[in-house]
Amino acid sequence: MSILPLPAERLRAEPAPAIALPGIWRGSELGRLSAAAQPTGWPLLDRELPGGGWPSQSLIEVLAPQPAVIEWRLLSPALRQIAARGGQIAAVAPPRQPHLPGLQQAGLDERRFIWIEAETPAERLWTTEQLIKARACGAVIAWLPQARAEQIRRLQVCAQSCEGLVFLCRPEAARHESSAAPLRVQVGFDLDWALRLQILKRRGPMMDATLALPSIPGGLAGVITPQMLRPSRLFSREVPADAVGRPVPAPRSRRDAAFQ
Repeated sequence: MSILPLPAERLRAEPAPAIALPGIWRGSELGRLSAAAQPTGWPLLDRELPGGGWPSQSLIEVLAPQPAVIEWRLLSPALRQIAARGGQIAAVAPPRQPHLPGLQQAGLDERRFIWIEAETPAERLWTTEQLIKARACGAVIAWLPQARAEQIRRLQVCAQSCEGLVFLCRPEAARHESSAAPLRVQVGFDLDWALRLQILKRRGPMMDATLALPSIPGGLAGVITPQMLRPSRLFSREVPADAVGRPVPAPRSRRDAAFQ
């Protein structure tokens, strides 16, 4: 029996069929989550996260330039949903005391919050681990600026059996350190009250683009003027300067310019 080769034209016309294996994840695609995800409250961010939101049974690392300032604005939409369902929210060692009126303006029920003071890094780490293992909170937010890589890995192992959300808040300088957290985001302030967010790590392709999440601090939405909704427009025009370098007002008309 002889085997005849197929014509080259037929080989080019019939590409190899793709093999669909549900257990295989391609690095060019967003990964699939084995657990449910909680919508972040930011549709633009949900589209870039595996599962379409903050993942449960997993650590979520939030890096920020100033602790306990911008994290509440980023996380409050998801926390509001958890509190509305009756879930408890534990805040471990926030550097600043939670502002009760601010929580109320963000639509959060302060009765669902547990504020835990822990001074030393060992106390913070132990408290966070016990809360995760207890699985009694809808969300745990812990400020662990000095956590080491092996300690984060241990928390990640514990979080895999926790149905609630677990956020680790750390300084933005930690972006250069290794971390076992499957999801890492860095958040800062952008123009016109927006939040500037970059996804440093996710189960999926690398993302170099920065997301601008429109946001107005609580308490200002009802009193801010329409002009101040876009304050960057007030500083977009170039102002001329005289010989000394001091800004001078722009002329209102040609007649005004002739007398200057």
